[in-house]
Amino acid sequence: MQPADTGASVTTPDAPATAPSSAATADDRHRPGQRGFRRANLALFAAGVATFVLLYSTQGLLPILSADLDLTPGQASWTASAATLGLALGLLPASALSDKYGRTAVMTASTLAASALALALPFAPDLTALVTLRVLQGAALAGLPATAMAYLAEEVHPSALPSAMGLYVAGNSIGGMGGRLLSGWTAAGLGWRWGLAASAVLALLATLAFRLLLPAARHFTPAPVDARALARTVGRHLRNPLLVRLYALGMLFMAVFGAVYNTVGYRLISAPFHLPESIAASIFVVYLVGTGTSAAAGRLSGRLGRRGALYVSIGVTAAGLLLSLAESLVCALLGLVLITAGFFAGHATASSSVGRTATEGRAQASALYLIAYYLGNSLGGTLGADAYHATGWPGAAAVGLAAMTLAAAVTLYATHRAHAARRTGQLGRLSAR
Repeated sequence: MQPADTGASVTTPDAPATAPSSAATADDRHRPGQRGFRRANLALFAAGVATFVLLYSTQGLLPILSADLDLTPGQASWTASAATLGLALGLLPASALSDKYGRTAVMTASTLAASALALALPFAPDLTALVTLRVLQGAALAGLPATAMAYLAEEVHPSALPSAMGLYVAGNSIGGMGGRLLSGWTAAGLGWRWGLAASAVLALLATLAFRLLLPAARHFTPAPVDARALARTVGRHLRNPLLVRLYALGMLFMAVFGAVYNTVGYRLISAPFHLPESIAASIFVVYLVGTGTSAAAGRLSGRLGRRGALYVSIGVTAAGLLLSLAESLVCALLGLVLITAGFFAGHATASSSVGRTATEGRAQASALYLIAYYLGNSLGGTLGADAYHATGWPGAAAVGLAAMTLAAAVTLYATHRAHAARRTGQLGRLSAR
């Protein structure tokens, strides 16, 4: 459902949107071609880079961590899963704080605090300390993803929201790729501690760019934090069948991502490929595919509809998982390209649909989507690493295929419901004649 084109801002989680003023009636939300639209896109792009450089800074280091600290893939994967778990736990509190203190203030504080914690990571003495710091870092990072989609939904015109959301997700992919490449290449030559230090510096630079570029919010009204109102808003979102399906899809797509990217480095340095660690770390350049498909997801949805875009995303991801099973480096790499393209297209489609569906309590609606999304990463990454340790790459691929089977079932159910609703509407119109 498209939100009403009023330009109104959300005040409290439990309150309706305020009546439009004369300025809001003119609708001064950012549109394509305007300077504010470009600055907002670039700022959120930089914020996505900072967030995902830090969030996945250890994922490219997992084989090196395993060798240096004598860890199994499942144990090492906790350094990645702990951050996404901490982020999931911090999302709702961060979204509530953004209602009181503002989207820009919370996003800035989030990235600065997470960057400060990143500076402590290289000094972690063992796995326990490293995982503890990663949980705290994930919780600190929660402020940006919890509010970025709400900021865009409030400040960008609805007609431009899919493209703006796609560019934000593209920034996520650039950050994820850049962080993994920088930490992986640095760690291959200097060790994992220097790899983490390099990620911290890159994140600080991206945070500075974000703060300098971000336009001031024009459609936000501060509101006190009301725990009961927050609970009511969350309850309403969880009773919305469309939102629940979108949350499930975000979780399932991210489960594939976690299972694949927590284990692909181990596969590439092992038989039959035996790639050097520096070359294996370079595999994250595949994220460039995600940048393109994220930005194109809005056009795909416009042409095929939301469910059509989701079917394409699921099919491409599943095809990549099946292709990756071949004992061929070319097939393994091409399969990873397809998995990445399908994942980012599916995530961009589902996340932009949340912003359009929630007409009130957008920050909470976005937070619930991201809670499901990052829990999917933690669950998929852990299950995938354990499956890889037990049976090799086929085990990790099986975890991903199971998630895509469930995603297809959710989308098929939505299609059935939509067709049934149309038939009911047609019969109602005929009986009224």
